[in-house]
Amino acid sequence: MEELKLTKEWDKVFEKSEQVDHSKATFHNRYGITLACDVYQPKNAKGKLPAVAVCGPFGAVKEQSSGLYAQELAKRGFLTIAFDPSFTGESGGSPRYVASPDINTEDFSAAVDYLSCREDVDAEKIGILGICGWGGMALNAAAMDTRIKATVASTMYDMTRVNAKGYFDAADSENARYATKTALNEQRTRDYKSGNYELAGGVVDPLPDDAPFFVKDYYDYYKTKRGYHVRSLNSNGGWNKTSSLSFMNMPILTYSSEIRSAVLIIHGEKAHSCYFSKDAYAAMTKNSTYAANKELLIIPNAVHTDLYDRLDVIPFDKIETFFKTNL
Repeated sequence: MEELKLTKEWDKVFEKSEQVDHSKATFHNRYGITLACDVYQPKNAKGKLPAVAVCGPFGAVKEQSSGLYAQELAKRGFLTIAFDPSFTGESGGSPRYVASPDINTEDFSAAVDYLSCREDVDAEKIGILGICGWGGMALNAAAMDTRIKATVASTMYDMTRVNAKGYFDAADSENARYATKTALNEQRTRDYKSGNYELAGGVVDPLPDDAPFFVKDYYDYYKTKRGYHVRSLNSNGGWNKTSSLSFMNMPILTYSSEIRSAVLIIHGEKAHSCYFSKDAYAAMTKNSTYAANKELLIIPNAVHTDLYDRLDVIPFDKIETFFKTNL
């Protein structure tokens, strides 16, 4: 594995809990990329524990929302890891700041590889939890990886859908996609000539007065003390511009109705992104033999980033019960 330089000090955007033990670790995926993770364990835990791998949001790092979820679940009896996806944060992979529906789905399965081989984990009781864009990746991984016994998708984005069709499917036409692909392929040529991959920019800063609410919502998390982190793509320079190309051609939820394991999808009622979860749940359960263990939970009045870090909004009691029931 690639030797990674991991930060030793606590540099999360949330406070450290004295109820859990924290350490750092690395594991690798099938593409040879070394991934960095934070490991959270209940204090004084004994024997083999049920485990949960957490990732997301899309463009965030493990020091943000995923770490908060992982730490909270460890307080409730699970061994958890929050990991940085390939090419981001403290994880390896080059070029930096590129995303891939294939590799990022693989990252979840690689996390299951790692957890399955830990002596303090019950390999028959492993779940995953994806936030925002990694909610979609989590569902995709659950459709592929039969070792995953339970999946939670929180404030989910389907990144292939939004890249191919735009927000609310407003750009769902051949001509709109062609225009986007033309621009991105021209960017590829410029990148190759320059020897650098141009970044798309993170959350817009300064915030325009006429910015839509969901942009203000992101700004309030990624660009303020609440959630800013120096390694976060959304807090800083953003993704490689041409990352969107592969997402446009690859729907990730094609076989979601064949997921046999339990799935809990959680979304805020007022979130701009709520339609992703509603539609994913509908597609997952329609004419499916396995609909009985699938659930959609809509949180009244919650917006997208409320499910990033608001402990008074995120339904951790429900998530705990779901995992304990199904792992």
